[in-house]
Amino acid sequence: MGSLPQGVAEVHRQLSRLEALGGRVQHFDSRDLMTEQGVYSSFAEVLQFPDYFGRNWDALVDCLDDLCGAVTGGVGIVGVIHDADWLLEAEHFPLFISVLCQGADRANSAVDLDGFSLNRPAIAEHFILEFREFDREKVALRVGRPDLALTTGDGFIAAALNREEWH
Repeated sequence: MGSLPQGVAEVHRQLSRLEALGGRVQHFDSRDLMTEQGVYSSFAEVLQFPDYFGRNWDALVDCLDDLCGAVTGGVGIVGVIHDADWLLEAEHFPLFISVLCQGADRANSAVDLDGFSLNRPAIAEHFILEFREFDREKVALRVGRPDLALTTGDGFIAAALNREEWH
């Protein structure tokens, strides 16, 4: 999961490259994600979750892990969340980031949590949050959780699962 200022040219080049290889870029409006129910509805619609999606955080992780076919192009997917400034103060924001990292971590692996083969290839899955007013320290404070490892750089923050907590 990455957080960055809106319109970073290199990111847009990489997204175009993914699409050229057959992968998919899906877009989310952060205003649709202001509540937990909004997150579930938006992700179910945009990522074509199955009808049995349980509309809770664990079910969201499971569905992110199971993305395939037309949604990923069989190659990979990047979910771009636009105007993420709106989400920054939402109560569920830190958990939402953790859930995105959990789903992507599982999708990006060809083995389950116990190390057994999933009999499917790993799917490249990433999420990018674009901010109009990017404040690296403020974002880092909001997503700083023991289960996440943060990497910060000039104009970005990347979050991934903290291996000591998860594996």
